Amino acid sequence: MLLVLMSNKAAAQQKDTLNQNSKVVVQTDTTKPLMRADSLVRLAPPVYDSKVDSVVKVHSPRKAAIRSAILPGWGQIYNGKYWKLPIVYGALGVSGYVFFTNIQTYRDLRFAYQAKYKASLPVQNPNDPSQRGPFRDTSDLIRIKPEYMPYDQESLRYNRNNFRKYIDYSFLFFIALWGLNVVDATVDAHLKAFDVSPDLSLRFKAGYFDVARTGGVGLVLTFK
Repeated sequence: MLLVLMSNKAAAQQKDTLNQNSKVVVQTDTTKPLMRADSLVRLAPPVYDSKVDSVVKVHSPRKAAIRSAILPGWGQIYNGKYWKLPIVYGALGVSGYVFFTNIQTYRDLRFAYQAKYKASLPVQNPNDPSQRGPFRDTSDLIRIKPEYMPYDQESLRYNRNNFRKYIDYSFLFFIALWGLNVVDATVDAHLKAFDVSPDLSLRFKAGYFDVARTGGVGLVLTFK
């Protein structure tokens, strides 16, 4: 019986020793602190193209559109397309000139028609109290422009109505050109985000061509 107890005690001591040894092994493996997965994500540097990101920030299509809508050509200046300014101001200047010219011509024709209409009215008879006006008035005839004097009343009325339409057309044309100015600035701002390399070369190259099985001179286009 004593031998059994001693063997059990020795087995228990051996088991405790094994447990202590296993603990030591575990402690030895954990000498280096483990890093959490989320900390690894935070330490990883962001991956992005700084060149494209800076281009997108600087050249905003929204800013280009708003500036061109406020002042024609401002969006082109914002995009660095200075060579487009003469085109923008030339188109808007011509359409604006046509618009204001049509307005002035319409006013002159209207005045000439009204002056000739008043001159064609019946003359007032002071001896006829039953006569009703309006009556003839020729005071405005001398104020008609010389180029409109040969026209009769009906021709003046016809041309006056035509120039009234021309005013509407020229105004719509001016607005359309203003809108094209905004669209052009917006599209240029969008294209700023594309990295198009200007490294293009076109050169002649002499050599042997396997396809034709003969020598010759070729034209080589290189772009990077």
